[in-house]
Amino acid sequence: MLCLGELPDPVPGPGEVRVRIHCSGVNPSDAKARAGSRGMPFPLIVPHSDGAGVIDQVGPGVPATRIGERVWVWNAAWNRPMGTAAQFVALPSAQAVRLPDQVGFDVGACLGIPALTALHAMLVAGGVRGKTVLVNGGTGAVGFYAVQFARLLGARQVLATVGSPEKAALCLQAGADDCFQYRSVDVTQAVRERTAGRGVDRVIEVDVAANGALLPSLLRQGGEAVVYGSGAPTFTLPFGPCIARMLSLHFFIVYELDPEQRQAALSLLQAWLHADLLIHRIDRHLALPETALAHELVLSGQAAGKLLVTIE
Repeated sequence: MLCLGELPDPVPGPGEVRVRIHCSGVNPSDAKARAGSRGMPFPLIVPHSDGAGVIDQVGPGVPATRIGERVWVWNAAWNRPMGTAAQFVALPSAQAVRLPDQVGFDVGACLGIPALTALHAMLVAGGVRGKTVLVNGGTGAVGFYAVQFARLLGARQVLATVGSPEKAALCLQAGADDCFQYRSVDVTQAVRERTAGRGVDRVIEVDVAANGALLPSLLRQGGEAVVYGSGAPTFTLPFGPCIARMLSLHFFIVYELDPEQRQAALSLLQAWLHADLLIHRIDRHLALPETALAHELVLSGQAAGKLLVTIE
């Protein structure tokens, strides 16, 4: 059950900051966790991992100069009971990243899970420079950033699957060279035609349970699939075609990136934010009492972009 209530204001501990949240980002993982996708390790949880606001207190060991700093936060609710769907959150100082002055709190609340997932999917396994990349779900929260990041990181060709002509237009605006509407075309055939029969170098996979069987026909010999999501807890792959084509599979979860991987992604993302190089898709702002509605909209697939909860 999700309900609105009052809790004591958090106090930052050693190495922590307290952030006065202005916007809280709603991710599918937030809504799925509430729906029971994983066990709740705490008796009471304030949801949401992503958000943005202003540091108003610091704990021992954190410079007082951070007070008043505009920040965006990541992993607020990962293995912790208190997330960003609240007026305040206390968390390790490193998880509050300075927000460039020209970037709004709404954009900051979009970044944590979607942007860092998309960026690590580009950087892993040697990166994408000079490669042909297929992003499955090119207008999803992760996919829309993935298309942009592939282009910024020097991919030779950026392809994407989408669900409608309107989404195709958005994906092309984000930098895709071509989009395939999976409801009306044979994606495998379209990819083969677009790559002169070779297949793509890398697939960025949002749902390996639904799409895994297609990987051998989408990827070139020796190609790689980077998997960050699945619509089911188990999946199957065709062993013969996968091994014959010597395909590689790379799985990761953004919550568990090691410090070097995360810093690499953060550095690039901050540089692009400062340079105003990114497009951000925001569906709407909802009030804190409407958080349950936000979760329902995310789970139903009705959101055309990021849903944000504005904290008064």
